[in-house]
Amino acid sequence: MSIQEIQQSLMQREAQLKYELVHQLNQKGHVQSASQSHFNMSLTELIELMSQQNLTDTPLFGQLTRLDAALCQLELGLYGLCSDCESDIEPERLAADPTEQRCACCAEKHRNEHRQELRLSH
Repeated sequence: MSIQEIQQSLMQREAQLKYELVHQLNQKGHVQSASQSHFNMSLTELIELMSQQNLTDTPLFGQLTRLDAALCQLELGLYGLCSDCESDIEPERLAADPTEQRCACCAEKHRNEHRQELRLSH
């Protein structure tokens, strides 16, 4: 996949997530009349808005932060590198989720560590 194709895929995902966010905000009444202006906000601004509205525990927040990271990595020429070990992320993982941040090995380690954190916090 070329850089342009990756960027186009990520931008389409951004539009989809912005639509979902506006829909969610309107439904839950978190902001008065979430509107077209939210579509014009940067991902950083949307992430900040969600933080202010105490929506950081939502799946959408995680998706937006991963998308923001992927776009930044693309800009820096680091897209497709594991955020933990810096090895190439497997192409099939990126094809399944273009915002993937970890190779399969590091993703498994992260899941196990996170699972342990959840056990310790309860």
